[in-house]
Amino acid sequence: MSAIKQEAQKMIHNLPDDCTYEDIQYHLYVIEKIKNGVNRAENGEITSHQDAKQRMAKWLSH
Repeated sequence: MSAIKQEAQKMIHNLPDDCTYEDIQYHLYVIEKIKNGVNRAENGEITSHQDAKQRMAKWLSH
């Protein structure tokens, strides 16, 4: 069995019995985004705190 499939099964097993399909989709989405972020950071694809603040200032000033 692939590691991804095992991880998904473990995640589903840890959800409450009354979870919905949307709950499962959301948790899979969050796990994927976290893993992508970690991989990008490990590959040096990062933004400094100052650059992030400058980029966000454009959004927050409107």
